[in-house]
Order: sequence, then structure tokens, then C-alpha cells
Amino acid sequence: MAESNVKVLGTWASPFVMRVKIALHLKSVRYEDVEEDLLAPKSELLLKSNPVYKKIPVFFHAHNPICESLIILQYIDEVWTTSASSILPSDPYERSQSRFWAAYVDDKFFPALRRLLIGATEEDKKAALEEVVEGTVVLEGAFGELSKGKAFFGGDNIGFVDIALGSLLGWIEVIGKQCETKLVSEAKTPRLVQWADCFSAHEAVKDVLPDVDKLADFGLKLRAKILKALAPTN
Repeated sequence: MAESNVKVLGTWASPFVMRVKIALHLKSVRYEDVEEDLLAPKSELLLKSNPVYKKIPVFFHAHNPICESLIILQYIDEVWTTSASSILPSDPYERSQSRFWAAYVDDKFFPALRRLLIGATEEDKKAALEEVVEGTVVLEGAFGELSKGKAFFGGDNIGFVDIALGSLLGWIEVIGKQCETKLVSEAKTPRLVQWADCFSAHEAVKDVLPDVDKLADFGLKLRAKILKALAPTN
């Protein structure tokens, strides 16, 4: 049974929604899952609860809507302080570094990954692939700095950067198969390979990350919808 007044509006395939669910699982918070169909027109609930960006996820707590996945993660960490470990480090400098690398995932890595999925030309895809591969190498270095030799970016436990990047693992595998390239590989990013295995197997994560074949099928439909919306109209 869901905890009173805790809801997540989103879709199973969205990495940003997965972030919220993983954080709630880490904190042992039960919630109501409200599914939004990304292939259909936006629901009235979404438009009403996030009128500025009109995007998922939207997190509801005590009937108050909270938007943007990284902001939601910080809110969850601040509200549920007695259950499990903190998602963000207590040290101010370490906390700033976690926020920096999570922002890198959202501002640099994810846009390149998205362009690789929906690129209209081979030239577009080639440029995006180079950027994604470069990004994985950068994140490999960041893992070495943040993990301090332990299993996760957050050290012994899953933290802010783990959730930010780990939520993309299914899409990384799907897009890698589409372009016939292993985006996270033993050759270039051996520590990320080990991290991805540990993250995916975690109790708070394994039931949230979707089946890759199902995600690939959804990705084809989503790509068609996006390209149709981007196509010039006469």
C-alpha cells in the first residue's frame, strides 16, 4: 500500500521517472504509480501539475507537485532522512561535486545520447556517437574520483550521481545495439562496466530498470513520434 499522499506521475520508460522511483525504493517509501502515456497527448493532470515545462516526472507529496527529477531527488533526500543512507553527501564540497556530475549527465551526456537515438542523418549520428563515447570516458574518470575505490559513485552506497547516470543504462544498451557499438565497454570504461553491473543488481534498482527488448520497441515508436514532430510542415 502506498504511503499517504505520495505519487509519481510518469512513464515506465523514462529515465527521469526511474530516478524518482529508485530514490523512493532506497528510502523504503511506498508510492502510487500514475502512468503517463508518452505516445499520446499530454494528460490534463500533467498539464495542470507542471504547467511550465509540461514534462514528467511530477512527484506529489501531501498534494504538492514537485517537478524536475534532480530537484525531486534532493527533496526526497531531505524529507525522508531517517530511512537508509543519504543520497547526497553531507560534506559541502562532496555534495557540490555530486551536483556537478549529475548536471553533466543531464546537460552534456544525455542530449548526445538522445541525438544518437533520433538523428535524422548518418552524419548527425556519427557526431553524436563521438560525443557519447567521449562522455563515457569522462564519466569513467569521474567515477574514479568520486567512488574512492568503492562500488558506487556515492562510495559504499548508491548516491546522487549513481541514480542520475544509472537511470540511463537501459537506453545506453538499446541505443548501443541500434548503432552496433558497445557504448560502455571493458576496453574504454572498465570501471563503469563493473559499476553498471553493481547498480543494476541493487535491490532498489533491479525492479525499476525496464526490459531492454521492451524498451527498444518503445524507442522505435518514440523516435518515429519525435521525427514526425520535427518534420517541416508545408
